[in-house]
Amino acid sequence: MSIDISKLNDIEGFIGGCLVDSDSGLMLASEAGNGTLDLETAGAANMEVVRAKNAAMKALGLKDHIEDVLISLGSQYHLIRPLASNSDVFVYVALDRKKSNLGMARLAVKDVETGIKM
Repeated sequence: MSIDISKLNDIEGFIGGCLVDSDSGLMLASEAGNGTLDLETAGAANMEVVRAKNAAMKALGLKDHIEDVLISLGSQYHLIRPLASNSDVFVYVALDRKKSNLGMARLAVKDVETGIKM
């Protein structure tokens, strides 16, 4: 098992990020970034986002998977990316909207996600 999410720190505008078990909401790893975000609370709360989207896809009869979820706030972007190797676990990242490039951030999160082996 390899859980290294330290490359999240290299994303421009990185506030904080973590790896979360979507069954329990427990944080498996974290990178504090600038330390202004309660990552345990954010991870647990975003577990509900993943559950809701999976339930919506099931209700709609969609035979697909979540690649990533983007939540745009006034000052931040929040990215949620379930692992391709284990969709019960996701990477969550918060970014400063003024300092980050969303396209580059999505690619960086995907790169980190593909490096995680569970």
